[in-house]
Amino acid sequence: MKPLRRSERVQSLCGWLPNEAVGINVVVIWLGLNALLFVNIFLLYSNSDAYIYTRIILGPGLAWARASAMCLNLNCMLILLPVSRNLISFLRGSCTHHQGALRRQLDKSITFHRMVSYLIVVHTIIHVVAHLFNIKRYHEGQSHEAQELLMTLSSLGKNINESYLNPIRTYDTDTTKEVLISVPGLSGVIMTVVLILMITSSTKVIRKSFYEIFWFTHHLFVVFFIGLVVHGVGGIVRGQTSPSLSKHNASYCKDHLYEWGNVSMCPLPEFAGNKPVTWRWVIVPLIIYICERILRYYRSMKTVVITKVVTHPSDVIEVQMKKKDFRMEPGQYVYLQCPQISHFEWHPFTLTSAPEDDYFSVHVRVVGDWTNALKEIFLAQGKCFKMTPDFIKIALDGPYGSASTDVFDYRISICIAAGIGVTPFASVLKSIWYKCCDPSKKMKLQKIYFFWICRDTSAFEWFADLLHSLEVQLTEKGKRHFLSYHIFLTGWSDIEAAHIALHCDEKRDVITGLQQKTFYGRPNWNAEFRRIADSHPCSNIGVFSCGPKSLSRTLSKLCNYFSSADPRRVHFHYNKERF
Repeated sequence: MKPLRRSERVQSLCGWLPNEAVGINVVVIWLGLNALLFVNIFLLYSNSDAYIYTRIILGPGLAWARASAMCLNLNCMLILLPVSRNLISFLRGSCTHHQGALRRQLDKSITFHRMVSYLIVVHTIIHVVAHLFNIKRYHEGQSHEAQELLMTLSSLGKNINESYLNPIRTYDTDTTKEVLISVPGLSGVIMTVVLILMITSSTKVIRKSFYEIFWFTHHLFVVFFIGLVVHGVGGIVRGQTSPSLSKHNASYCKDHLYEWGNVSMCPLPEFAGNKPVTWRWVIVPLIIYICERILRYYRSMKTVVITKVVTHPSDVIEVQMKKKDFRMEPGQYVYLQCPQISHFEWHPFTLTSAPEDDYFSVHVRVVGDWTNALKEIFLAQGKCFKMTPDFIKIALDGPYGSASTDVFDYRISICIAAGIGVTPFASVLKSIWYKCCDPSKKMKLQKIYFFWICRDTSAFEWFADLLHSLEVQLTEKGKRHFLSYHIFLTGWSDIEAAHIALHCDEKRDVITGLQQKTFYGRPNWNAEFRRIADSHPCSNIGVFSCGPKSLSRTLSKLCNYFSSADPRRVHFHYNKERF
């Protein structure tokens, strides 16, 4: 897609704002809360009379450490909610069809999870660096070369009935050892190490090639949260108590050291650490997440019976299953686990069956270690057969809602798939076929455009039968124009090209056997969107895609560009499949 000119960028922006308004508001509110909390706590510890003496020892490091700590509480409260699948699925299902923008943002929950994690890293760096300076300042406060006031404050607590302000009691103290034997210090070190492991193992390379490393290190979040809750128990950062403030005016007494000990003027100040508050921030998200994991475990324990396995061209395996009380909607997805391969790996797969089928199915493209291992287990028994109940164990979690479940909420929908990304729309098209067979079932959907892009001809074979059945059914029902599908082949051999050219005049397509002829090369998306916009000038059109990021970025830009700023005119709503 060529770079947009200035006028085109303005037009694209006009379409982008309505599409992303909810997401922009969420991010602005979240960042605003972080900024507000940071500034508020920073000013509190910079100006509060209770921390005058603490600031004298620590300087600006006090405010930086406390402000970042409070923002860590906020973000650690939020980090678990986006990965609570059942909560997100419940919220998604609770939204009516008029709240499609909110559902689109819920589909981006993992993106928000990553954004929160990045901010946690930023605040952790600020917090750790600030406390490193604080430890240095505490240690210097015990030096004989320190100022008189600093030495006086650091020496408090050496006599009976005195409370201390400086946790470093002597200049000879080994600060590293002091950190490691204290609850706040040890928990802080553990949390920092855990966070580094979690962040580094979350990179795409690790997730794709060494999934179990990613799984194990990410579940160290349990250790992180335990450390987070106990981190403030030691009360290392101390301030003057309220009763002491009423008797000992720090603003006056700090300049009149000779009066310290005078009960009427400057009695010795008393200090205490803050009570731990982190648990109040994270207790509710933790309870929600614990309930989430219990529900996932309960679902995974229900027996899944594999009734049939079919191998398709292009290394695609269709697995048909049954499970008691399993209910689904078109376009939903499930997580599958095979204990014979790994007890820890759960992989998302879109359901390719329709709710009206007496089974549910997934189509698995063999591309990695896990899918290859699954293929080997299945191929050991043959190509197409009835499964014995004890042959293989499959655990299932779900189903969960996804973007393609909203296809039926628009009058006009565009479904765009690349390769195996067609699987979400298999369920949708099957459901359409069943609804067309049953006149009693009414649909809001009046027109669907289907685009499928594949690299080789064999990829079309397993899906062509469904399209053919739908084509015949719609023709019989007088709804031939309900579905407009466009299949694009982007790769072919010389022999295939000669065969295609030889049969180009036949009524049916030489590759798929369908009435609609296959297109060769990549789609001209500008022309396609322009044609659809002109055909439906006053419609809200849902655009659904499942494919690589490059395709998603192109489609998102086109949806924004061809959407009108006038709500009475055409508007494209972009929805991407995310797992």
